[in-house]
Amino acid sequence: MSSYFTDLAQQYIDGEWRPGTGSWDIIDFNPYDGEKLASITIAAVDEIDQAYRAAARAQKQWAALNPYARRAVFEKALRLVEEREGEITDAIIAELGGTHLKAGFELHLAKEFLRESVHLALRPEGKILPSPVDGKENRLYREPVGVVGVISPFNFPFLLALKSVAPALALGNGVVLKPHQNTPIVGGTLVAKIFEDAGLPGGLLNVVVTDIAEIGDAFIEHPIPKVISFTGSDKVGRHVATVCAALFKRAVLELGGNSAIVVLDDADVDYAVDAAVFSRYVHQGQVCMAANRVLVDRSIADAFTEKFVAKVKSLRAGDPRDPGTVIGPVINSRQAESISAIVEQAIAEGATALVHGATTDNLVEPSVLTDVPAASALLRQEVFGPVAFLIPFDGEEEAVRLVNDTPYGLSGAVHTGDVERGVAFARKIDTGMFHVNDGTVHDEPLVPFGGEKNSGIGRLNGETTLEAFTTLKWISVQHGRSGFPF
Repeated sequence: MSSYFTDLAQQYIDGEWRPGTGSWDIIDFNPYDGEKLASITIAAVDEIDQAYRAAARAQKQWAALNPYARRAVFEKALRLVEEREGEITDAIIAELGGTHLKAGFELHLAKEFLRESVHLALRPEGKILPSPVDGKENRLYREPVGVVGVISPFNFPFLLALKSVAPALALGNGVVLKPHQNTPIVGGTLVAKIFEDAGLPGGLLNVVVTDIAEIGDAFIEHPIPKVISFTGSDKVGRHVATVCAALFKRAVLELGGNSAIVVLDDADVDYAVDAAVFSRYVHQGQVCMAANRVLVDRSIADAFTEKFVAKVKSLRAGDPRDPGTVIGPVINSRQAESISAIVEQAIAEGATALVHGATTDNLVEPSVLTDVPAASALLRQEVFGPVAFLIPFDGEEEAVRLVNDTPYGLSGAVHTGDVERGVAFARKIDTGMFHVNDGTVHDEPLVPFGGEKNSGIGRLNGETTLEAFTTLKWISVQHGRSGFPF
C-alpha cells in the first residue's frame, strides 16, 4: 500500500503538516474491500481561518513574482506526477475504487492540465483602450483575484482538484483546497505534497480535510476568498451559489448532468455501441458527463440494443486492482444502495431490465433498462452509477425534445453518417458541450468546460480560466488636464 495513506493523513496549513483539532476523525476506506487506509482528525473552523489567512499572506509576494519564475513550479510539479505515476495510480485504485483504465485516464488528463498551467502563468495580458476625453489613457490590468477556495469531488479528485488549484496558483492567487471526505488524500493532501515538493512557497496552497457538520458554511463564508470553485452535485452547488451571491463572491460551479448519447438512423451502429458503453460505464458511471440516457432511432433500435446488451454483459466487474476489471466499486454504501433503489424503482414503474446487475457491498454490476415510462422522474435526474436507460425515438425532432427534457445541460453526443447533420442536431440541444460521432466524456485544457441549466455556472479551461481566477482593473492616466464643471 502506498505510503501516501500514512504520510499524508493530516492537514496542510501554512506550509506545515499537522493534525486537525476537530471533534472526530474521518476514516478513509478502500471502497472495494473495506480496508482502512487512513484516519484524519478533521479541521475545525479555526483552522479554516488559519488556512485562508496563510494563503492571503503568501499571495501578495507570489503575485509580484516574475511569472517566468512561477512557471518553474508547475514544470517541476508535472515532472513529479510523471515520476510518481505508479504510486498515484495505486492510490486512485485504493481510495476511489478506480480501475487501472480509469486511473490512466485521470492521470493523462491531470498531466495535460498541468502542462497548460505552465503556460497559463504567462497568459494574463493588459490592454490600453481609447478614451473620448482628450489626453486620457485607459489601461486595463488583469490581476489575480487574491485567494480562491476550491472544493473537489470524489469521482475524479486528483484531476478536478488540480484543474482549479494549478491555474489559480499559476495566475498568482493563493488557494485553500477542501477535498471530499471520501477522497481526502487523492483529492487533497496528495496535491499539496506534489506542490510542496515542486517548491511552491509555504502558505500559498493549504488543504483542509473537514466536514460541514463541523464547520458549517465557514469555508465559503470566510471573508478572504473572492472565488469559490466547486465541483459536485447541483443540490450542494445551489447552496454554494446562494451563499456566495449574498457575500458578493464569484462562484464557479461544475455540477451534475443527465447527458444523452443519440444514435441517428444513419449511424455506424458498432461504433455507436462502443461509444455509448464507454460513455455510460466508465468509472462505474460516476462521471458528471456520463450518458445516463441512450437514445436510438427506432429503425435501428433492435440491432443496436442487441449489440449494446452483449457488450455490457461482457464488462468484467470486480477487484479494481485486477487490470482486466472494467467495473469496480462505487464510492460508498450509500451510493450503492441508491443505485440499486433506482433500478428497482424503474422496474416497479414498468421498465424492462435487459441486464439486471447484482449489488454486492459496494460493487454494483451494470444494468440496462428499457421501456422506462416517459413520465418517470428517473429519466430527468442524474444517475451516478452503472445504469443505462435505452430509449427509442421516431425522427430527429422527437430526439431533440427528449434530450432537452431534463433540468441538466452538461454534455452529450450524437452519432450520424453526416457530420453536418450532427452539428445541426447539436446546436438544438440546451447544453454546454456536445460531441459529434464520439462519446460524452471529454475534457481538454484549452476548450471551455461547463454546463447550462442545473449543470453549473461559469466555465473552466483555456481563456475561461483566466476569467474565473483573475479580475480586471481600470487605471486611467490623464496626460493633459481635465476640465471640471465646478
